[in-house]
Amino acid sequence: MNRILTRYLLAASIAGLTAASAAQASTTLRMSHFWPDGSGINQEIFQAWADAVQEASGGELQVENYPSQTLTRADQAYQGAVNGISDIAITAQGYTAGRFPLSQIVELPGISDTASQGACILQTLYDDGHIASEYDDTKVLFMFTTGPGYLHTVDNDIQSPADLSGLRIRRPTAVAGEMLEQLGAQPVGMPAPEIYTSLQRGVIDGLSFPWEGMKVFRLNELANYHTQVPFYSLVFVATMNQNSFDRLSPEQQAAIEANMGMQWSEVAGRVFDGLDEAGKQEAEEAGHTIRVIDNPLEHDEWAGPLETGIENYLRELEGRGLDNARDVYDAAMAARESCSVEQG
Repeated sequence: MNRILTRYLLAASIAGLTAASAAQASTTLRMSHFWPDGSGINQEIFQAWADAVQEASGGELQVENYPSQTLTRADQAYQGAVNGISDIAITAQGYTAGRFPLSQIVELPGISDTASQGACILQTLYDDGHIASEYDDTKVLFMFTTGPGYLHTVDNDIQSPADLSGLRIRRPTAVAGEMLEQLGAQPVGMPAPEIYTSLQRGVIDGLSFPWEGMKVFRLNELANYHTQVPFYSLVFVATMNQNSFDRLSPEQQAAIEANMGMQWSEVAGRVFDGLDEAGKQEAEEAGHTIRVIDNPLEHDEWAGPLETGIENYLRELEGRGLDNARDVYDAAMAARESCSVEQG
């Protein structure tokens, strides 16, 4: 009887050690971003990425998803990844003003026509080394962009730049804010999750946003007028704390590296393109007024302010000692050709 008991206790002890070893082998990574939990962007890009990493690691890597700024605020997310508050952060480079000036060249008018094309251009610039130095303090996972950002207002029908005079328009980044100033508006900065309440209370008259954002943040409920003048795109990065990556086992690191780069830029681009279509359709079905400005860089009224904004931004970067700014711009335009809309 004692032998049986001894064998039972020994087996239980071995099982416990095995379970403990498995628990130690499993690693949890905290992922922070600002998109709503139920949004297609969260589910089809970020949660899908987390699931892919878990599968590639054989279950050794678990990714805890913190949407809606629940771990770090949108404008603090990148630094949160640098400092280890989160292991992974997805955010807009423009939310950290002045930190990624070369990357934000991709936001300028005329660079991209769709989210898929923009994502391809941005990831290409990173892969080719044109903007990689801006991310030396983290491990970049993948990059992507919105589709073109347009103008949306509650009560104002914007048909020409003159109609923007004096209007308080939420701007996503300083670069887009410069464009809005050139167009005659008064840019106001705030993270995307705060726009709905600000529109509702009349703090702002409108915003600059892609159709995707109008749907994801329910802004079509408040904005009745839309002017499709593509004067910017917003760039994003999904990146990882370097120490968090270095602490992983070689097998776990391989699971991360198998889910990096252009393959996930393409996934993000397709999701954003689909949401752009859905956002516009939502406004159309609601009977909103939609103005379309084709080829704004060739338009009599819109071209001047936009071209001035592009030139001012490149000169500003050169004034900061970034002598390669025009080279990066040229590389972006070259990537535009290889990252065609059809390919996206």
